[in-house]
Amino acid sequence: MADDQTLSTSLLGPFHGEPPPAPAWFEAAMAIEPERSTIAVEGVDIELLTWGEVGKPGLLFLHGNGAHADWWSFIAPFFAHSSLGGDWRVAAISWAGMGGSGWRQAYSADTFAAEAFAAVEAAQLEAGGHKPIFVGHSFGGFPTLFCAARHPERLRGAILVDTSIQPPEKRWKGPPPRSGFGTRVYPTLEEALARFRLAPPQPCENLYIADVIARRSLKEVEGGWTWKFDPAIWQRFSMPDLGQLLGEIACPAALMWGERSGLMHAETLDYMIAQMPKDVLRLPIPDADHHVMLDQPLAFVAGLRGLLAAWA
Repeated sequence: MADDQTLSTSLLGPFHGEPPPAPAWFEAAMAIEPERSTIAVEGVDIELLTWGEVGKPGLLFLHGNGAHADWWSFIAPFFAHSSLGGDWRVAAISWAGMGGSGWRQAYSADTFAAEAFAAVEAAQLEAGGHKPIFVGHSFGGFPTLFCAARHPERLRGAILVDTSIQPPEKRWKGPPPRSGFGTRVYPTLEEALARFRLAPPQPCENLYIADVIARRSLKEVEGGWTWKFDPAIWQRFSMPDLGQLLGEIACPAALMWGERSGLMHAETLDYMIAQMPKDVLRLPIPDADHHVMLDQPLAFVAGLRGLLAAWA
């Protein structure tokens, strides 16, 4: 998730528009570029990234609120490319209203599910004869959960990554309306990058990842640079009761979370686990906050491989 709120410390400001140094594993993963395309889903163009060979088992990565498909560009190659130990056909989309996708007049669980399954078809994730596995981070876990509950026959498995569903009395209703949020134009790319924040706020040690995410969160417009996401998405969004959906999961499923995540307190975890079927797998990632794949990318890869192996 990207946020434009003012905090005392800028993540990328000290680099003055230059990329931070990155380790070799990251450079190797990013060198494996995806195929980029768009697919039309209910009148809106959806950004689609794909990696790996058609005919391999299918894996679809689904990003969080305000993010985009490239949040997975340093993760997907580990599952798609044989040189990194991968053996999957992998895809990622940018949800409508985010990344390189178009915006809608209204957003719903049904339209998000349609986008996910359209990606399955366009990326040929089922060409090998297997149903796909969905991996949804944060907000991306909401449509993943919806699909696992309402369309389980179409999934081999569903993994929720730090997707927080609070008890009913503490459930978040979405942010209040904010005039102009996300529409500010920054004169230079350097200034825009310096304004990039993670939401919810958290520490970030792997700034080379934050830099890639930030650059691909921005678009050039008249007068400078601005964020890609629809600032009004939460005011035009609807989803069924998520707590009820937890109990309706009807395909193999797993819950992964960061042990330091500010969204996955013990009370929240206890509530979610109590609502879920008893056979849902659970995997906390040590030393990780909410953005698990950013905080501990290699541990995330290892953990996800373990979950996938359980369903092999």
